[in-house]
Amino acid sequence: MRDTDAGGTAEDGGRSATVQSVDRALVVMEILATLGQAGVTEIAAELGVHKSTVSRLISVLEARGFVEQLSDRGKYRLGFAVARLARSTSARLDLVKQSQAACDALAQKSGETTNLAVLDGDRIVNVAEAIGPAGIALRTWIGQSCPAHATSSGKVLLAGLGIGDLRERLAPHLESFTDETVTARADLEAELEMVRTRGWACVREELEVGLNAVAAPVYDADADVVAALSVSGPSYRLGEEDFDAIAERTMAAAASISRRLGWIQLSSRPPRSATDAAREV
Repeated sequence: MRDTDAGGTAEDGGRSATVQSVDRALVVMEILATLGQAGVTEIAAELGVHKSTVSRLISVLEARGFVEQLSDRGKYRLGFAVARLARSTSARLDLVKQSQAACDALAQKSGETTNLAVLDGDRIVNVAEAIGPAGIALRTWIGQSCPAHATSSGKVLLAGLGIGDLRERLAPHLESFTDETVTARADLEAELEMVRTRGWACVREELEVGLNAVAAPVYDADADVVAALSVSGPSYRLGEEDFDAIAERTMAAAASISRRLGWIQLSSRPPRSATDAAREV
């Protein structure tokens, strides 16, 4: 067995080495970001390690597209993979920027809290919010991560997935939060088909007792569902009898965000990604 530090295990030692390698790889990228371009010898001097260590790190980063070698000069610079990640972050920030005014307006019209959420695995993350003028407001949801299957936004976002992707993300039996939570994936899939058909989703006390919500999809220029706009409120104020009217307002607000993202509605029929995605394998 390989020796490790006192009190540690071989597994602990392996994890420490992995963390150190990740840290060094990130420092290599920071060096290239600062210098613009640099050779292995220069990077090794900046990092304070042997050139062979830098060569190994560079090899991995280059294979993943995070660095690239300049032709016949022996130096490296940041690769296009970094730009791809930056574009992803910029797109998220632009989505929030383009959505806030619609969130604010919908909160005023509905009198309830509105949120914009994106999908993260089998959960949603709320990235924008507006608090309505109602006397009793819900707590803030901004930055909160919630289970997709128990939220209206999550159901909208899951409805935009293909059946294969959906089943990879969700277990056959889902976690229950109240007596109303849909816990069988088959039942949820049937509900998602309804969401695609009518263009909006709702929950009736599925995440928390006394909390109802309605959500509609936000599309990008490719007609993909990239976010969900929701209205949520206490069940005594946002009852099932209010869902249709709230849904109409929410869909209109979501459509206004979609248009700002480049989506063009060619007909009254929901975009293909929302209606046909679940049938694709």
